[in-house]
Amino acid sequence: MPFTVIYDACVLFPAPMRDLLIRLATKGLFRAKWTDEILDECFASILRQRPDLTGERLRRTRRLMTRAVRDCMVTGHEKLIELIELPDPNDRHVVAAAVRASAQVIVTQNLRDFPAKVLKEFDIEAQHPDEFVVNIIDLNQAAVCQVLEEQTAALKNPPKTIGEILDTLEAQGMAQTATILRPLLLR
Repeated sequence: MPFTVIYDACVLFPAPMRDLLIRLATKGLFRAKWTDEILDECFASILRQRPDLTGERLRRTRRLMTRAVRDCMVTGHEKLIELIELPDPNDRHVVAAAVRASAQVIVTQNLRDFPAKVLKEFDIEAQHPDEFVVNIIDLNQAAVCQVLEEQTAALKNPPKTIGEILDTLEAQGMAQTATILRPLLLR
């Protein structure tokens, strides 16, 4: 049975990273999950950074995400929030969702906010999205390459090359992923 991960809002915020992580989740290598609160946080951040985007367009993106990833929504975690101690109390809901979903990994760029000492109590590990995708490449390199090819083919306005997508992911902190995938995809 595939392992379960929780995507933190920060990894769903940048569109290229979100697209990659959502597409990977559809391949059946793991089960990706999130909560309404995580999505609220993500899309509120997007709207602050991109006031040109309409609420309806973001609601559509949210619907497409939850349709694409089967059984992605975690509920019933709210009563656990108060039991979790973290440096930033605003992140407790993410750990609560991970506990409720029996997740093994929280994918986040904010590793400092999820101390290993706290997560160890719940048999959960926080991983940066770069580390996470590198681990998925180790699991199934062909599936990850296929995802990048699909992601590239889907971009029409404006179109992008695989090299441009890898450059963007690298700029978003996914340097190891880009380094591993470049020779595999740019032959």
